[in-house]
Amino acid sequence: MYRAFFAPTEWNEEKVQNIIEEFNSVNSAKIHDNYFSKNFGGKYFHNDTAKIVGYIRERLKKMQTCLTDKEYAVLMASLIYSIDRHANTMGHFDAYHHKEPAAHQFVMKMIEVESFKGVEIHQEDANLLARSINVDITYLDPPYNSRQYSRFYHVYENLVQWKKPKLYGTALKPKEENMSEYCRNAAFTAFTDLVSHIKSRYLVVSYNNTYHSKSTSSENKIKLEQLEEVLNKCGNTQVFNHEFKAFNSGKTEFDDHREYLFITEVDDEKRNRTFPSVLRG
Repeated sequence: MYRAFFAPTEWNEEKVQNIIEEFNSVNSAKIHDNYFSKNFGGKYFHNDTAKIVGYIRERLKKMQTCLTDKEYAVLMASLIYSIDRHANTMGHFDAYHHKEPAAHQFVMKMIEVESFKGVEIHQEDANLLARSINVDITYLDPPYNSRQYSRFYHVYENLVQWKKPKLYGTALKPKEENMSEYCRNAAFTAFTDLVSHIKSRYLVVSYNNTYHSKSTSSENKIKLEQLEEVLNKCGNTQVFNHEFKAFNSGKTEFDDHREYLFITEVDDEKRNRTFPSVLRG
């Protein structure tokens, strides 16, 4: 997604549009079932939609060597955004509606693409990356509850990786991978380690107070007070908040749900006293 939207690498828009037009001309009745349709057809997507998605993904795999990195990323991102409109879910893939998915003509639309000079895109453990960067502003929006992103959005992950793993359970998930410490009881320890290592003039952290949720899976792993305490140890911190209607599937209630924004002007001397290297590792 980030490479598609922001990477400053070369790509040919006309070439990508022509490929998308070719994909949109595919007749589902004339193609065979595939990994995607056999697993997700009639569940997360209508079977005809799933057949086309699987066909497109297989074609992209074969075409990848003839595409620039940006072109491939734009096509993959466009595919994901397009199938999102057809998903038979409440916005994630922990479950699907029991009713038959609606039949709609699948149309793949290209995302709006930008390129920015000087952009670097990393895909690695944020706590490790923090030890090697030096920036002006760092924006952090970690998960705070027990819902693992890799499990909630496994269909997209599966589609992108295209390893065709064996799937398990009603939700058709692969074996666990990319499990985050921020969704476990170690979340506060992980966050403390993160902010104590980032070389940044400002830290901007978003937060929502779902720790009052009636659902244990929505309950925050990091408390508001803990977050404020550790950021105050990094420097001068201001806190802003406002009421915000939380997204939920209809079974989770949030009382007085609020979104918070912490802005910390980092004081390296203060932070280094608070988190000496012997503690930070």
